[in-house]
Amino acid sequence: MPKDVILTPEGLQKLKDELDELSGNRRRAVADRIKEAREFGDISENAEYDDAKNEQAMLEQRIMQLQDRLRLAQVVDAKSVSTDAVGVGSIVNLKDDKGKSIKFTIVGSAEANPREQKVSNESPVGKALMGHKRGEEVSVALPNGKKRKFKITKIDVGL
Repeated sequence: MPKDVILTPEGLQKLKDELDELSGNRRRAVADRIKEAREFGDISENAEYDDAKNEQAMLEQRIMQLQDRLRLAQVVDAKSVSTDAVGVGSIVNLKDDKGKSIKFTIVGSAEANPREQKVSNESPVGKALMGHKRGEEVSVALPNGKKRKFKITKIDVGL
């Protein structure tokens, strides 16, 4: 059974924009490539044609994936995000056990991007932080088996 996709309003818009781009401009471009490759003659030995058909298959797969995500999307409302406890849509300021400050935005798994400090509510860090309040210490199990402690110093609304 498919699980719900938790999205922020920003994440929902990004998925819609990507779907529009893929189902519009990219689809037309790939169709043009296929048409052009057919004009080269025998398609049984035509690498251009095979490449364009493969690109079309990957494009259609991504479009279907985006449509599924949008169909299952549960958008987090800014009014429902609290600064009392960590939840999806929260910006969490932490201090690690070495005194280093870190800031994460908690998002659904479809929007997670560690480079942008956006962690999934399903990731080890996200799971550990969910529901905790300012001032609490949270222990996170790392993939290497070690544990790391964080203290929540501030919770803001990130939407």
